[in-house]
Amino acid sequence: MSSDSELRFVTGDATAPIGDGPKIIAHICNDIGGWGAGFVGALSKRWKQPERAYRAWYRSGEGGGFRLGAAQLVEVGEGLFVANIIGQRDIKRGRDGTPPVRYDAMREGLAAVRAHAIERGATVHMPRIGCGLAGGDWAIVEAMVREELVAHKINVTVYDLA
Repeated sequence: MSSDSELRFVTGDATAPIGDGPKIIAHICNDIGGWGAGFVGALSKRWKQPERAYRAWYRSGEGGGFRLGAAQLVEVGEGLFVANIIGQRDIKRGRDGTPPVRYDAMREGLAAVRAHAIERGATVHMPRIGCGLAGGDWAIVEAMVREELVAHKINVTVYDLA
């Protein structure tokens, strides 16, 4: 973290975050226990812990804190964490064409990530969360990332694949 926080965009792999110090890789998960498509595939190729933790959390239900808007921090290495944010309702568009992304839930999850980042002095790294299979609009998500993270002095790096 620094007083000159920024949102920067790089070409690269969000599962191999760049820079020094503690890092949190943030991504969006659904609320139905599904793991296997999108960015989670890249996470699972690198580490087993995020999927295992997500599936156990899902099985724990609301009593275990699993709900839209919640965020789970999973340590995958020294000073390296994955934040499983429940920001997607189901995996399919609604009958009216509504995408699975839930912006209010994403915002709440990003606020939780902010607290973890501040506590650890961590930077946050992510793909363009909520904008792939979840169907979100990057302009909306980027504004949210700026408000929930960058405005609170947390450096964020967004990764786009080459």
